[in-house]
Amino acid sequence: MFGYANPNENGNGGISGKTVLAPINGMDTYQELKSRIHRSLIERLDLDNLEVIGKGQLKNEITFILNEIINGEGVPVSQAEKERLLTDVQNEIFGLGPLEPLIADGEVDDILVNNSKEIYVERKGKLYKTDVTFRDDAHLMQIIDRIVSKVGRRIDESSPMVDARLPDGSRINAIIPPLALDGPALSIRRFGSRPLGVDDLMEKGTLTTEIADVLMGAVKARLNIIISGGTGSGKTTLLNILSGFIPDSERIITIEDSAELQMKQEHVVRLETRPPNIEGAGAVTQRDLVRNSLRMRPDRIIVGEVRGGEALDMLQAMNTGHDGSLSTLHANSPRDCLSRLETMVLMAGMDLPERAVKEQISAAVNIVIQLSRMADGTRKMTRLSEITGMEGSVIVMQDIFVFEKKGIGPDGEVLGELKPTGVRPKFADLIKLSGTELSYRIFEK
Repeated sequence: MFGYANPNENGNGGISGKTVLAPINGMDTYQELKSRIHRSLIERLDLDNLEVIGKGQLKNEITFILNEIINGEGVPVSQAEKERLLTDVQNEIFGLGPLEPLIADGEVDDILVNNSKEIYVERKGKLYKTDVTFRDDAHLMQIIDRIVSKVGRRIDESSPMVDARLPDGSRINAIIPPLALDGPALSIRRFGSRPLGVDDLMEKGTLTTEIADVLMGAVKARLNIIISGGTGSGKTTLLNILSGFIPDSERIITIEDSAELQMKQEHVVRLETRPPNIEGAGAVTQRDLVRNSLRMRPDRIIVGEVRGGEALDMLQAMNTGHDGSLSTLHANSPRDCLSRLETMVLMAGMDLPERAVKEQISAAVNIVIQLSRMADGTRKMTRLSEITGMEGSVIVMQDIFVFEKKGIGPDGEVLGELKPTGVRPKFADLIKLSGTELSYRIFEK
């Protein structure tokens, strides 16, 4: 390949200084050359106008600097290596540096940066280690700072954890020292350029045509739906798809910690929480936004994920004329979902009797959908349950559809089928009254 030995004695490493060159192979030398071109480019360009410089002008400037280094110092670089350098340096300035090729890969679902030298990706539910690396921890911190600053967040020693998002809606979580012992860590939950639709979920085996019809009818009938599941089980993806069934004539308010819902309707108001400032003041929580949304004349309220005291305000909204609401929640089963919902209502700080909380839940929530991530990496709907009311101090729930696992296939795939339990749900009549024709045979075992 090519590379540099040690920089000149004054250590500036800039384009104007002399450098002792040697034909050294290895990624470190490539990173050094790329870094040097980057520094030279920054020195020549007006930083204030860097974001508005056209890519054509930027490419010409990088090419000029690269040729100047090659011609002036005799660096052996092939044409293919030149093109790679041009792309990489542009990524360093405008993009996410070494992560850009992974972002551009449509098959990558998650990008997991454990430290500057250890990066994994998830493809089709499986984790793979990549050969992508950052130059050092400072290089990784530079990319993290660029991401979080664009969405008005900050990350430093006083606030070493942050949730943010990319322009395409991909979810970002970063955590840095002193909390991360091995250097900055970054997790990116990818959102594809084309949002998945209900047909995609049927093709992947997550849903069946019959269940898709039931869900469409439930949304149009303004039933309140909670999507439950573990991390990476597809809750937000399904929430996006269900929200697409909401009629265009309705006003939708979305509330999220980090905005990632991709709404297709025109009449949408998107709200996002705000973390505290450096003095620890000015935070705006999901609970604040749920309360405020009630004054915004919503037809539907969509809470990206219920995590705390906002659960109480959301349930009260569902019980006071704002039906048809949607949300997600982390839980391992529909019954666990209700237990967690009870706990989060108590987190609101209200001294409510246990029975009163359960009555709120049973009156507000109509359907709980359980999603699971299988051993083969696929996401499946494992349960669709209906809440029918109270019996004594217990919330009554009945399963309408259940995933029956049949074993493991020859290639390690999970075999099974989502089947009806034979119970005809009460909400079937509500769906029919809303104008959606639904065959009751769907529910026959």
